[in-house]
Amino acid sequence: MSIEVKICGLRDEAALDAALAGGADYVGFVFFARSPRNILPQAARMLADKARGKAKVVALLVDPDDALLAEVVEAVAPDIVQLHGAETPARVAEIAQRFGRPVMKAVAVAGVQDVQAALAYVGSADRILFDAKASQDACALPGGNGVAFDWQALAGLERRLDYMLAGGLDPGNVADAIRLTGARAVDVSSGVESRPGEKDPDLIRRFIHAAKTAKQTPNDGL
Repeated sequence: MSIEVKICGLRDEAALDAALAGGADYVGFVFFARSPRNILPQAARMLADKARGKAKVVALLVDPDDALLAEVVEAVAPDIVQLHGAETPARVAEIAQRFGRPVMKAVAVAGVQDVQAALAYVGSADRILFDAKASQDACALPGGNGVAFDWQALAGLERRLDYMLAGGLDPGNVADAIRLTGARAVDVSSGVESRPGEKDPDLIRRFIHAAKTAKQTPNDGL
């Protein structure tokens, strides 16, 4: 079974072209002002239109209000809305119903207890994205920090819910992450950048190749 790959935080055509040529299944655009990967909806529209039909378009937002959601959905027409804030299961379900889009909910992980807490979103989110919990630093972003969590926390989870793995992944470790967790989908942002917000086309190609050729031998722990 081929691993699904999402390249997130795209802002220019060179990076998008590398993702599409490499066989990325999802391309993500960030609509969060504090992020170095932030892109305006109208700028994202041109990239999304180029990707449409080749990869699924994902719009990432952090605790968005309905006005921002409406602006992004109208401009970008995403296939999936990704929520990366403190959205509750009820809010996730409300967004999915109001905007008629599948929703992927990011859950910050520091340990097994956070993974178990994610089960509360079953039935409201279409997929869970597990990312490393950010530091307590007020300047820390909710994601895209290039930090991994203990992948053993996900042991055995692939049989319980549909999830995507993120957090500190890069071309050098993604195959190990897939082998250890049994993840069927992975997401990368900072791990394919030359500096924050600037994607490296070669790293993108290498990441996708490493993920797509990885062997799945999940650990049944827990």
